[in-house]
Amino acid sequence: MEQDNYSDEQIRDILSLKKVVVIGMSKNSQKAAHFVPKYLSDNGYDIIPVNPSSGVILGKTCYNSVSEINGEIEIVDIFRPSDQVLPFVQEAIKKKPKVIWLQEGIHNSEAEELARKAGIKVIFNRCMLAEHRRLLR
Repeated sequence: MEQDNYSDEQIRDILSLKKVVVIGMSKNSQKAAHFVPKYLSDNGYDIIPVNPSSGVILGKTCYNSVSEINGEIEIVDIFRPSDQVLPFVQEAIKKKPKVIWLQEGIHNSEAEELARKAGIKVIFNRCMLAEHRRLLR
């Protein structure tokens, strides 16, 4: 699968943003959708979980959708299958995040193009944990 073409310096700049909404965050500690945001939280990121089937994850209240979140959002990190990404991106665009980050293995050209047209940077097929470790540790 292809990957976005941001440079390491651009990824470092994006990783300096600290308010991260995690769509599809999981209670299951064995899943990437749990241990990646936990790692980010442990490394100074303000994680906001979005998961309509959970009440609280990592001590943080879960939201049913991005639209329920008040205040500025810097990064929307998406842990959903590629074919399910579009409605989440469409909703996220309304909150005007700086970045939409599609985790490793996730790529949806239509959703990515919509976000770019709205002036939002799009990272795809990359893991925030792996990129943080590679560039900032």
